Amino acid sequence: MRPVSPMNPLNTLALSLTSLRAEIWNHRGQIGLSVRVTIAAVLSLVLSRLLKVPLPLWTVLTAVILTQVSFGSSVKATIDYLLGTLCGAIYAGAIATLIPHSSEIALAGVLAIAVAPLALLGAINPAFGAATFTGVLVLLIPGVTHVGPVESAIYRVVEVAIGGFTAVAVSLLVLPARAHAQAFQAAAQMLQLMASALPDLFAGFLRPGDAAALARIQDSIGHAFVRSDSIAVVARHERINFFAAESSLAPLLRTLLRLRHDLVMIGRAAAVPLAEPIRDRLGPPLAQISKTLAEHLSRCADALASRRNPPPLQDADAALDGYAAAFAAVRAEGLTRDLPADTAERIFTLGFALDQLRDNLHDLDRCMTRTARWA
Repeated sequence: MRPVSPMNPLNTLALSLTSLRAEIWNHRGQIGLSVRVTIAAVLSLVLSRLLKVPLPLWTVLTAVILTQVSFGSSVKATIDYLLGTLCGAIYAGAIATLIPHSSEIALAGVLAIAVAPLALLGAINPAFGAATFTGVLVLLIPGVTHVGPVESAIYRVVEVAIGGFTAVAVSLLVLPARAHAQAFQAAAQMLQLMASALPDLFAGFLRPGDAAALARIQDSIGHAFVRSDSIAVVARHERINFFAAESSLAPLLRTLLRLRHDLVMIGRAAAVPLAEPIRDRLGPPLAQISKTLAEHLSRCADALASRRNPPPLQDADAALDGYAAAFAAVRAEGLTRDLPADTAERIFTLGFALDQLRDNLHDLDRCMTRTARWA
């Protein structure tokens, strides 16, 4: 046997560099966030020193907290944080000025009077979540910095304003990540999940399936929609304030939700396998639908992620037409007349779900075509 020669060091280095580049590319979002947070922290410290802010700590912390994954997230977080800070500073500053609190007991009482309504406001409206924290700082910081409550409130607002401005500027200028683009990526991932789920869902018409596994599939699609919707909220805020020329995500989200409902109906209809001879007649066209639509949704996911035109719908329509023709033949032969009520109900539910699925696939086609024009 010939001895195996050791790998060339240059080849080893090339493989290591290739692997490193792949890891960097796969984690580019996290690396970009790390860079933005670091720059925001350093820049906010420099600005606070130049502007002679008494406590640079709060400016730096604000910049770090408000530098988010996407520019739209940073804008929304900054606006909410500024609103909460302004509200808490004004209220706590007024309470601290109007109510004497030279003793520890008096300070505890004033703290309770300040915190209770601010905490209630934050619980009712999360946009004012920073109000309680700000109120506490305005009341307690004067004992450390030896300034009055009014000055404490003003400094707190200035600190947050500097930190928030820094976070927004860095999120916009340093390796910017757009929520609008992230929303399309999340929507594409949801379509890919649907494509992967279709074969398992349709298999239930032919043989018993794993109910727990099917439930997990449906849950994963539901979670994917929730994620897409939450990112779209940030993208909408981003679009309204800064990028009004971009297309709205609302039609795409509505279509994705309807497609999710279609898959839920199909899954319920497939809870029990079809009985013979219905299964023999409808099984092949259902298998063709599963295969064709899974391929179509997978191609749609790839196209949506890169903002390209959608794939043609002819094959999907042909598969759905094939099932409709087979079902019409089954009804014409009277094979559905003697079926149990629950079986007949599931078959007609499937027909309705497939009709809805066809309409929603055409809606998806229109949404993706419009999206591609804006790319």
